[in-house]
Amino acid sequence: MSFLSKVWFVTGSASGLRRSIAEVRLLNLMAIVVTFSTPVIYSFAADTPLLLEPHNLIVDHSLPKEEADTQIIAARRYDTFWSTGDETLARASLAPNFVDNTFPAGRPQGIAGPLAASRLMRFAIPDLRCEIEQMIVAGDRVVTHLRFRGHFTGRFGQFQGQGQTINFIATDIYRVADGRIAENWHIEDNLTLQQELGLIPK
Repeated sequence: MSFLSKVWFVTGSASGLRRSIAEVRLLNLMAIVVTFSTPVIYSFAADTPLLLEPHNLIVDHSLPKEEADTQIIAARRYDTFWSTGDETLARASLAPNFVDNTFPAGRPQGIAGPLAASRLMRFAIPDLRCEIEQMIVAGDRVVTHLRFRGHFTGRFGQFQGQGQTINFIATDIYRVADGRIAENWHIEDNLTLQQELGLIPK
């Protein structure tokens, strides 16, 4: 028995068959629209399963759930960018007028800064990954405590890596506005990182 015969069998009438055929055509059309739209639209639902999950999430429950969820997604996107180097995630999570309030000398302001920093780190530590050990959401701020791991097998300035293990932490404070990170204050454990890279003695 064909699919249409089964539909007719269930509906039991010719008018029911016509209605069912119309419904099937509508469902097929919707499937086509979804198939062609999904790769183009960068929606929360599309990338959320691929983002880093915080090991410990603390949320101010006075925040409306939708607002808190939006801030969490922005922070998870940006933190996943640091773990993967996927610049699409950085551009999706940062506001066009993003300001880094603690950027080091020589790093460009705005979105270009994190992109340059990520490339520099990955040139030295190609397998660099991070985890979100803690995430705290309160007001329009998200605080993330990150742990970075990898191996120094590339180059950092004049230094060639010998496979040294890298394991250091960083803390970021994001101000989120309209679903994107507008400002960031951050501090990294640069002492540990420089010791692990062999730039300074332990």
